[in-house]
Amino acid sequence: MPRYLRVLAPAVLLAATLAALFVGLAIGGAAEARALADPGTLVRYGLPTFRTLVNVSMAGLIGSIVMAVWAFASERPETRIAMDLAAASAALLTVASAGTLILTYVDVSGLPFSADSTFGAGLGQFVSQIELGQLWLIELLLAAVTTVLAFAIRGRKLMLLVLLAAMITALPLAQQGHAAGASGHGQAVNSLLVHLIGAAVWLGGLLTLLLVARSVDRARLSVLTARYSTLALFAFIGVASSGVVSAWLRIGSVDALFGTGYGKLVVLKTVALVGLGIFGALQRVRLIPRIADAERGARAFAWFVVAELAVMGVASGVAGALGRTATPVALEPARDGGSGIPPAEWLTGDPLPPELTPMSYFTEWKFDLAWGLVCAFGIALYLAGVWRLARRGDKWPVGRTISWVLGLAMLFYTTNGALNAYEQYLFSVHMLAHMMLTMLIPLVLVLGAPMTLALRATAKRSDGSWGGREWIQWAVHTPYSKVITHPAVAAVVFAGSLWVFYFTPIARWAASEHLGHQWMIIHFLISGYLFSLSMVGVDPVPYRFPYPLRLVTLFATMASHAFFGVTLMTGDGLMLADWYGAMGRTWGATPLEDQSTGGGIAWGIGELPTLALALVVAVQWSRSDDKEQKRKDRAADRSGDAELEEYNAMLAAQAQRDAKSAARAGR
Repeated sequence: MPRYLRVLAPAVLLAATLAALFVGLAIGGAAEARALADPGTLVRYGLPTFRTLVNVSMAGLIGSIVMAVWAFASERPETRIAMDLAAASAALLTVASAGTLILTYVDVSGLPFSADSTFGAGLGQFVSQIELGQLWLIELLLAAVTTVLAFAIRGRKLMLLVLLAAMITALPLAQQGHAAGASGHGQAVNSLLVHLIGAAVWLGGLLTLLLVARSVDRARLSVLTARYSTLALFAFIGVASSGVVSAWLRIGSVDALFGTGYGKLVVLKTVALVGLGIFGALQRVRLIPRIADAERGARAFAWFVVAELAVMGVASGVAGALGRTATPVALEPARDGGSGIPPAEWLTGDPLPPELTPMSYFTEWKFDLAWGLVCAFGIALYLAGVWRLARRGDKWPVGRTISWVLGLAMLFYTTNGALNAYEQYLFSVHMLAHMMLTMLIPLVLVLGAPMTLALRATAKRSDGSWGGREWIQWAVHTPYSKVITHPAVAAVVFAGSLWVFYFTPIARWAASEHLGHQWMIIHFLISGYLFSLSMVGVDPVPYRFPYPLRLVTLFATMASHAFFGVTLMTGDGLMLADWYGAMGRTWGATPLEDQSTGGGIAWGIGELPTLALALVVAVQWSRSDDKEQKRKDRAADRSGDAELEEYNAMLAAQAQRDAKSAARAGR
């Protein structure tokens, strides 16, 4: 690839981004002076420019590390180039976050920028007491920490730490969207988070691929492009779906789509997204096979990437303009609605749902895009693995496939259906969702043996890079894995989490904060999965208890759950009284009665998956004995019962010695 293209491509990306940003500001009206408290031209153009630089630099950070972890070989120059890009992007993200923080304060305070103590004191109050300022301060600190890590770390395994830190930098940004504090807060934050990370992997991965193209030959470039193309496909699905959800939350009608500045910008971004989808399809079908064939194919790839980066720049610039444009639907935080707002909506940000009836479990939904994509991708990847095995003539048990698909379908319902719609308002529904997440869903997923399928269906890499197979093998054999998958540790975490969660402030945090709620889902899923894996899993783990001890462990955890449920049922104090007791519901059971019902669910319904676990352990124990007996029978058939004959001969010799001893004693 010509050297000038490596300089031209970032320049094209930056120019297209800034041009689209300024045009978008004009279309949306954000470039016009405000009638009241106008912050000035510098802020009107400078703030969205810095905000767009935040998005682009975060894309370079996340995309480069993802490529380094997933596609590149650590001993080759390609990884060094990727990590250098990550470090530079993290440094730019730090500077852009600082600039955005200051300009945001100028914008919301109405004070001109100055170096006096009044401005500094106000800025300090902004970052310490105002949520928007706190989020930008957190973003600045996270970016600074990630910069240090990206400069210091080059080892393959420690890159996971840098990747985790880079992903976390997207969290404060996701909480700043138009709908972050309004009705649908959780859905808006998760949707924007998917959008940010998907766009970052897509844009940053392509930029990284372009920069490493000169350091590899054509055959290697074809392999790396194919790996990036797979990542880009998943990123495109995430960006497109989250874009649709976010646009609908903010626009609300077809008329507003074409009749408002915000709607017109959404249309422009949609056109750019469709164009990028066409680029991706051409890349997979036409370009990748031609890269390794001739020098002409490599040059075509280079110009193709430059054009694709230009379109990505347009999409990024329009996105920056959207962030400064008023939405057709006024999405204001529920607590700004005054004293007439119902208590439930004041607490949760969402209106109180209708009365819960048996039919509500089928008709009420509260969709969460992030968890919906997790379930969809999980099913698609699993079925792709089964299809790959079938194509090469290997069999995979149908029961495992059914189990995996059923488990993810239950996870989708729990995180998107009536349980998600009512769990914030009724403790009993929350407890039912808890039992699903920590007991039933993990059990069904474990029986699907996903790691075994991945190890069998994923090809082993021979170029020094790590794919799914290599990362799974490493994860299974790490000391950390040996600890958390040990049956004793898994059982303590599984049973103890119930008590720690509900009898500490963690429960209040999970009920009132979006991040806490997401942590709760992830923690319950993982703790339940590890416990089920240690008891009945097919996937490899370092150690499992013998079958009798597994049954003892299961019954011990069952007793712990039962005692917890009885404690809730017989208690006369209301847990989270300032939450479940303050909803202002006029239908259903009283909060204390509902809590008692939740205790009954923890004791009764919650024990059913444990009994199912015990049954599976018993069946596996029986099959294990049968297999051992069959093994011994086959060994006896091969040796002609040599062990039995040797044993009988030993007994006969012993009898002869005893007879001789008795005869000598008789004389």
